[in-house]
Amino acid sequence: MAKDTLHRDVVIIGSGPAGLTAAIYAARADLKPLVIEGPQPGGQLTITTDVENYPGFSKGIQGPELMEEFREQAARFGTEFLTTWINTADLSKRPFTLHTEDHEIKAETLIIAAGASAKWLGIPGEAPAPEGLGGYGVSACATCDGFFFKGKPLVVVGGGDTAMEEATFLTRYASRITLIHRRDSLRASKIMQEKAFANPKIDFMWNTDVKEILGSKETGVTGVKLSNNQTGEESEFPCEGVFIAIGHKPNTDLFKGQLEMDEVGYLKTAGHSMATNIPGVFACGDAQDSVYRQAVTAAGTGCMAAIDAERFLDSLPVLVPTGEEVTMEGERVSADHESITMPDGEVISNKPDESEAAHGD
Repeated sequence: MAKDTLHRDVVIIGSGPAGLTAAIYAARADLKPLVIEGPQPGGQLTITTDVENYPGFSKGIQGPELMEEFREQAARFGTEFLTTWINTADLSKRPFTLHTEDHEIKAETLIIAAGASAKWLGIPGEAPAPEGLGGYGVSACATCDGFFFKGKPLVVVGGGDTAMEEATFLTRYASRITLIHRRDSLRASKIMQEKAFANPKIDFMWNTDVKEILGSKETGVTGVKLSNNQTGEESEFPCEGVFIAIGHKPNTDLFKGQLEMDEVGYLKTAGHSMATNIPGVFACGDAQDSVYRQAVTAAGTGCMAAIDAERFLDSLPVLVPTGEEVTMEGERVSADHESITMPDGEVISNKPDESEAAHGD
């Protein structure tokens, strides 16, 4: 059966804070964006309960409610939504081509806001409620949820920089932090290890696997079931919250070999713009941010990506990771702004004409 073909000026992959903010800006610029939603529309915030650090909600807001507000705002300005998986993406030429089971989608510009997924242990009690205690004492984001654990003993699981950062941050709220690691030494960087070891509120439990998170929706987390992987001894350890800190994986596998990314998979952008190494392709939110990973920063980069796409479609130069600026027609402005390489290879001066400048305002 023939696939339906869609052709849009702006296609956005992802419907979390980054993707929907990009949609709001693109739609208000009358670019009629198409948002492709995956199987979890709204991103990670849809499995978050209280959100108290997003500006504009003095009493806090539930994660799913916040994302519904984002979506309705994007829809109000004419955003189109399509819920599907993208099977393949061809970014070798514009318009870029995305294939789903039922559609061939042509995109003059592409904004990748596919987000990142926290890595989980895959143990009982870890899943989001109602299957597990996610949202009732289990989290993968100390910055998001640490405030709710004032004066409580907590467990942090992991041994890398993420775990050290989460544990150190949580000491400002928790009564005690026990960091549980499956090895007998940390893989975190030296400076992060030293800061954690020097913190009097952090204890370490070595060669230990967390097998189950204990508790109920009514009580919240009450403890963890542990196994010493050297002796096989099993035990239960009381705590009132568990933070899984074994890293995040950006949802960018679809673009491997086409877009520049770091060793983990975060897409590389230009710094002052959200442009990737392919002109016309932009990335925002957790797909390119390995540092902050907050809803508000994701929304900010979504705004930036939409403005970049709008500039690109208007044939204005957009900064790319090489330091050059590139237009939709293929003109490349040098990093020092002194010359322009035309699509046919001709190099011309980008300096203002002195005779014209003399007669200008």
